[in-house]
Amino acid sequence: MVEALAEPVPEARSRPRITHERAPVDLARAERAAADMLAALGLPIDSEDMFETPRRLVHAYAEMLTVPDFDSTTFSNAAGYDELVLVSDIPLRSLCEHHLLPFTGVAHVGYLPGERILGLSKFARTVDFFARRAQTQERLTTEIADHLQERLEPAGIGVVIEADHTCMTLRGARAEGARTVTAALRGRLRDDPKTRAEFLSLTRDRAVRR
Repeated sequence: MVEALAEPVPEARSRPRITHERAPVDLARAERAAADMLAALGLPIDSEDMFETPRRLVHAYAEMLTVPDFDSTTFSNAAGYDELVLVSDIPLRSLCEHHLLPFTGVAHVGYLPGERILGLSKFARTVDFFARRAQTQERLTTEIADHLQERLEPAGIGVVIEADHTCMTLRGARAEGARTVTAALRGRLRDDPKTRAEFLSLTRDRAVRR
C-alpha cells in the first residue's frame, strides 16, 4: 500500500511585524538647539507667546519623524484572484529631507495578487511607515513598491504618488499649485503594456476627478 502525502496547505493568515530601527533621540538637547536656532534668527523666544515654542517645535518634529510599527497581515489567496487590486487616495504626509518642510498628497497602490493577498488597511500602514521620516518623494515611491514586492511576491506592483511640496510653494520658487507625480512599477505592471495602461489610467482618472 502506497501512502499519499498531503500537499502543504498555505497558512491562512500571516501577521509579520514590520519594524524600524530607531536612532537614539535626545529631546532635551533638541529643545536647547531649537531655542538657539530661533534666537539666532531674531525671534523673541523669551516672550510669553514664544516661551514654549522650542519645545513645541521639537515635539512636532519628533511626532512627524516617529516611524510606526505595524502588523502586515496577509491571507492565502484561496480564491485565486489574479486581477488588479487598486487602493487609491491614501493620505500621505512626509518631510522633505532637504529643507525639513512637509510634503503632502495621496498615494495610489495597485497589485496583481500571487499566493498571498494583503489586508487593505495595510496599504495605508505601509505608506505611512515609509513616509514618517525625512524623505524624497522619489525614494518614498520606490521603497513602498520594493517592500510590497518583497513581502507579497505578486505578479505586479504599482505605486503612484501625487504630492504638494511646501519647500517649493512657501519658499524659493513659490510655485503655488505645482504638484509632483512619481511612479514605481514592478513585474507585469511595468512589463505588460495592457496591464500598465490599465493601472495608470485608473490613477489618472482619480487625479482628474479631484
